[in-house]
Amino acid sequence: MSDTELRGDDRVDEGERQLDDDDRLKPEFVNAVLEAVDSGETEQAKRLVEPLHPADIADLFELTPEDQRAPLAAALNDLLDGDVFAEMNDYVREQLIDALDARQVADLASELDTDDAVAIIEDLDAEDQREVLRAMEPDDRAAIEEALSYPEESAGRLMQRELIAVPEHWTVGDTIDYLRGHEELTTDFWEVFVVDPAHKPVGTCALSWILRTPRSVSMSDVMKREQTLIPVDMDQEEVALRFQKYALISAAVTDGSGRLVGMITVDDIVHIIQEEAGEDALLLSGAGEGDINEPVFDSYKARVRWLIANLFTALVASFVISRFEDTITRMVALATLMPIVAGVGGNAGTQTLAVTVRAMAMNQLTQSNTARAIMREVHVALLNGVTVALVIGTGVALIFANPMLGGVIAAAMMTNIVVAGLAGVLVPVVLERLNADPAVSSSIFVTMTTDSIGFLAFLGLATASGLVG
Repeated sequence: MSDTELRGDDRVDEGERQLDDDDRLKPEFVNAVLEAVDSGETEQAKRLVEPLHPADIADLFELTPEDQRAPLAAALNDLLDGDVFAEMNDYVREQLIDALDARQVADLASELDTDDAVAIIEDLDAEDQREVLRAMEPDDRAAIEEALSYPEESAGRLMQRELIAVPEHWTVGDTIDYLRGHEELTTDFWEVFVVDPAHKPVGTCALSWILRTPRSVSMSDVMKREQTLIPVDMDQEEVALRFQKYALISAAVTDGSGRLVGMITVDDIVHIIQEEAGEDALLLSGAGEGDINEPVFDSYKARVRWLIANLFTALVASFVISRFEDTITRMVALATLMPIVAGVGGNAGTQTLAVTVRAMAMNQLTQSNTARAIMREVHVALLNGVTVALVIGTGVALIFANPMLGGVIAAAMMTNIVVAGLAGVLVPVVLERLNADPAVSSSIFVTMTTDSIGFLAFLGLATASGLVG
């Protein structure tokens, strides 16, 4: 092994020593770097950070307080390449990009694959985008401009143009000679796409097949004709679902005429799956993007509108309670117990809602099985309702020495849990049929339903049963 390889291994080991058991940068390491920057020891800061992987350098900036990121970037200037920016959180990257001039951003983007370059440039203001594009080489600029012409979060934005495509009449030997003889070709790929004279993909061939096949064999004989093609305007969430369903490593992207225009690789899909899963969870809670690096005022705007909406829906439950003031006045125990009915019903509805929204996001819940899914949730709700009703009814009857009160709260609990199960599946289904995002507003309607029905069932049954004299 050469000295260079040994030094490379030492750097990797040194970088790994700065990570804890969960592969996160150790607090003492982060503090050491920031202290070196604060004291003007730039070279010391560089020596500490240089062994890190680009993803870990990106993490370092995300862990650094906002007002200290600019000095850190200035100190580590030589280490901030395109790979580091590609790994950064969007908000942190935007902050650092704003401090660079157009030429610097253009140089960074030119180092990256098209998809990563687009991720950096698409967040810029329109005027900044134009300046950066003007500073780029013509070929790079054309590729970025084409990508930006596609809708956000589409396959066209996600794909990279750097791929290997060969004619179907070539032999395996021709392909190997082509790969070896052109240094400008991309070096990171797992399969070769085979195209017809119109540049439409007709098959795909794994590198392992090419290396293990005699040179004289035609590519059309060794390639796999069945392949999953991604339309350029397909939503990135649907793209991710196709990768999951068909266990893809990469896939060809085609334009409206069926021509090969790019490819998407599984490493990009991992990020998309993570983003989409987190996005749905945050939308259910009305927390906006939920990024801890998001500006405070942006988080405020995202959350407050749903809190106000929830305030108005809560008034519906309050109105129901107001209709039973006399009942509550005559039996104070009802005021003590009614939040339990609404609260447990709300939790039951949230459970069903989470399952339903996930099933929709994973394409598991469609028009063909909606009725079956509703019946399934009704059965689950009935089982849950009977179990919880028996527990709460028995407990209340013993504690308050009032069997009738126990029966009333058991019946109310049973009713509310069944209604919660129905609401948890019906509300998102109806919203989706109305072309509304079920992850955004379902929770508010489900909570309003469970609160209102819970109070109405409990207080109504207490009044109707003669429990309150």
